[in-house]
Amino acid sequence: MAVKQRVVILQMGHPPATVQQRVGEQAKWFLEALDGADCHVDVVQPFLGEALPSPAQFDVAIISGSWSMVTDREGWSEAVAAWIPGVIASGRRLLGICYGHQLIAHALGGVVAYNPRGREVGLAPITFTDTAHADHFFADAPPAFLANVSHEQTVLTPPAQAKILAFSEQDPHQILRYAPNALSFQFHPEFTPQIMRACIARRTETYIAEGMNVSAMLDQLAPTPYAVNLLLRFVKGL
Repeated sequence: MAVKQRVVILQMGHPPATVQQRVGEQAKWFLEALDGADCHVDVVQPFLGEALPSPAQFDVAIISGSWSMVTDREGWSEAVAAWIPGVIASGRRLLGICYGHQLIAHALGGVVAYNPRGREVGLAPITFTDTAHADHFFADAPPAFLANVSHEQTVLTPPAQAKILAFSEQDPHQILRYAPNALSFQFHPEFTPQIMRACIARRTETYIAEGMNVSAMLDQLAPTPYAVNLLLRFVKGL
């Protein structure tokens, strides 16, 4: 019988109240997305002062998205950043999502800032680079896939050792590979259309003021099975 993977989710803050009321919190989103992974999941909330786990306590760590900004350098966030190199050195698998993507890049010497191309919200095509097809995890990847995105900040300059594996129209660093066991996504594989809809609804007026076509954005929302499968495969160690 296969041993269940021990997964720890670092939940990097609470969603805004309006989002929570409609779709719950990040931990719930990941638990539902990982339903087919047959794994044991623990949730740690560093922003509430909860202790970060030792690599001996898990097989896979996932750093979630957040409504905080990496550039704010909050103490709890910087503590997670200091923890990241040790996890990578331990050989345990590490995956960063959105805020987690940016935090791993920051922890390893990259530069994070507001995206000069503007915010990226909704369903977006993510295109693989030529480098991705030499990566074992993406060897059979299609040229592109759809994923949900919602972010203002970005990895402006990846760490020196990072390989750029995918990009979108708004962001040149959608997937970064740091080590054989460490990967990060700017997009949200855990987002369902309902979660994305709740996030858009919270800031509809802002998006309209910035010239976005919110009606079209909402109409385009759809399941993102390839993105979800990337999350499941990473957790399973495939």
